Amino acid sequence: MAPDLWTLYPLMLRSRLFEQAIADLWRDGLISGEMHLGTGEEAIIAGVVSQLQDGDAMALDHRGTAALLMRGVDPGLILRELLGRATGLCGGVGGHMHLFSRDHLAASSGIVGASGPAATGFALAAQALRPGTIAIAFFGEGAMNQGMLMESLNLASVWALPVVFVCKDDGWAITTQSASATGGSLSDRAHGFGVPAVEVDGRDVSKVWSAVHSAIERARSGGGPTFLHAQCVHLEGHFMGFQLLRSVRDPLGQVPAIALPLTQSFLRPGGAPLRERVAGLMHVAGVMRATQHDPRQDLANDPVPRVRQALLVDPERLLALEDRIAGELVEIVASALGEVSP
Repeated sequence: MAPDLWTLYPLMLRSRLFEQAIADLWRDGLISGEMHLGTGEEAIIAGVVSQLQDGDAMALDHRGTAALLMRGVDPGLILRELLGRATGLCGGVGGHMHLFSRDHLAASSGIVGASGPAATGFALAAQALRPGTIAIAFFGEGAMNQGMLMESLNLASVWALPVVFVCKDDGWAITTQSASATGGSLSDRAHGFGVPAVEVDGRDVSKVWSAVHSAIERARSGGGPTFLHAQCVHLEGHFMGFQLLRSVRDPLGQVPAIALPLTQSFLRPGGAPLRERVAGLMHVAGVMRATQHDPRQDLANDPVPRVRQALLVDPERLLALEDRIAGELVEIVASALGEVSP
């Protein structure tokens, strides 16, 4: 069985355009607080969610918007929630990191690693009450250093629970490269609990779909859990307004605000020895140079145009599809903004 790109691309494109609209509203100050977007994860989310059935459950991390949207949650409800409206998905009090939909058996949490025990609980309920249904856990690679996720893998293995653990690995823990804070192989950790592990390129929706298809079939048939390790790139960094990306995208506007305090600190009498100050400045300069070559800046790591390229064999159908989705989202945003705030 092969994935249908004409089915997967609309899910990915709709998610991308929706999150771009969210980003615009955030920049305009209409959405407050931190904003963690899933741009760059679309191939992973679409490859998984497109294969879920009624009764399947999802436990999400703090980037849950795309999964909820692809699962069929009303985008207007999601947007109103982010705007803090009482008519939002969670009454306007959950925000983007705490989105829930009882009808879709979907729950998200801002607590790192919390999707592990939530999905394990969903899977236990599925095993006892809805045989043939499964649960999905979405989380980042940093969550693999959380004890509760390790406990979830162990329990899922011991009880052969129908759950697929999906690790979205972008290689960064906010501003720290994950390799410098995580020992060993994540797949080896899963193997240590007796959980089969699959490595996949999370930028390629066809490869994700195929890998997840086998894992889901295994879970539905009583074969137990699977760990999926998918590499991806968060195109906006850890959150909207990510400092390093701001500096690279707008050096004239951002660098002076960074350079002036650093220069004043460097020239101030007293404090650390000169060699330590120089070392600090060199480190900052090195981080800036590395960001210029960061994978988040490489368009080849964007999963959406990669799928679009494959669909250019039928340009008329493709453009009609894109126009329809773009038009729908314009109406959704206009409707949410036109609603009178409570």
